[in-house]
Amino acid sequence: MELQLVSIEKIKPYENNPRHNDDAVDKVAESIREFGFKVPIIVDKDNIIIAGHTRYKAAKKLELKEVPVIKAEDLTVEQVKAFRIMDNKSSELATWDYEALLQEMEGLKIADYNLELTGFELNEVESLMDEYNPKEIEEDEDFNIEEQLENIDTPKSKRGDIWLLGKHKLACGDSTLKEDIDLLMDGKKASMAFTDPPYNVAYEGGTEDRLTIQNDNMSNDEFYNFLLKVFSNYYELMEEGAPIYVCHADSEGENFRKAYREAGLKLAECIIWVKNTFVMGRQDYHWRHEPILYGWKEGKAHYFVDDRTQDTVWEIPKPQRNAEHPTMKPLALCAKAIKNSSKPGTLVVDLFGGSGSTLMAAAEVERICYTMELDEKYTDVIVLRYINQYGPEEVFLIRDGIKTPYSEVE
Repeated sequence: MELQLVSIEKIKPYENNPRHNDDAVDKVAESIREFGFKVPIIVDKDNIIIAGHTRYKAAKKLELKEVPVIKAEDLTVEQVKAFRIMDNKSSELATWDYEALLQEMEGLKIADYNLELTGFELNEVESLMDEYNPKEIEEDEDFNIEEQLENIDTPKSKRGDIWLLGKHKLACGDSTLKEDIDLLMDGKKASMAFTDPPYNVAYEGGTEDRLTIQNDNMSNDEFYNFLLKVFSNYYELMEEGAPIYVCHADSEGENFRKAYREAGLKLAECIIWVKNTFVMGRQDYHWRHEPILYGWKEGKAHYFVDDRTQDTVWEIPKPQRNAEHPTMKPLALCAKAIKNSSKPGTLVVDLFGGSGSTLMAAAEVERICYTMELDEKYTDVIVLRYINQYGPEEVFLIRDGIKTPYSEVE
């Protein structure tokens, strides 16, 4: 068989081609533009395409006058039909060695090569790296939240403020108020939520200033209505199919579950976070676990990582400085949920920012986080925690429509 350059006008697509390939044309055109036309089109004796319809369409898109062609004149009509099907089917029979693939991708990434020229979308590459070469999550133990809180006499943050932390966003606002949430979301919808609302257990920390949580000592009816309002707000800001994780106390499990369902969210399972040490308390048994509700907003299929080894018991050490913030969550816990239920580059929301663990974990695993905190001091602490890890260069305050660099905020 001889390779020939043939006028593209002489080549004829097969009218009954069983393979739909329009979605691949742009990628193949980019490949031809980058690498040249290295894989010829195979045609029969009448110049009807046997293999290479996508390359043909890409060549037409690039307005090429001639294309490399191999004529398979030795094949019977039946062989041509079988070859055409086999050429399309063979790609489905092959599988990836993902570890080897990622080694190749890492090499291209280091060389600053455009990874989309491999045919993969960037989010596909990031998802593969996330799954097969996971980044180790390190707790930022060098940042002492307790000390930072004690050093804040007058907070920089005020209600209604928006902080831009790189590509992330922090609002100082009330998670029950639609206008505050609208200010945070700015029309965007979340791909998932991870949240740690007040537990309504009148919690006090063990530090000298007895750290407390706002909205943590309500009557039963008040607390249920509070949760229903918050979960209803989550429902509105989430995409259809968006998963949501809710940390809570077992003693208030009935209110959490009822409000979760009443807000329209599907409750699928309950994760159990098992800590490395128990929490001292007055009850007969000391608590060494916390439940986390898991479900999603229905309407579309929800995303879950392709990993059948996941189970409902998560054994993750609590932060060493657990006194820093009541019920403070380790980054590894937040990151596990985020990685399991979202893709890199997507938007994660937490309306109870607390010490900023959801935001910090999202940043670590290359997601975008929009979060909110009611307490002005804790809002400041989240900003400082981010700066401690990533620096102040991309930190800005938006107040009354004016954007101010962190270095100029008084």
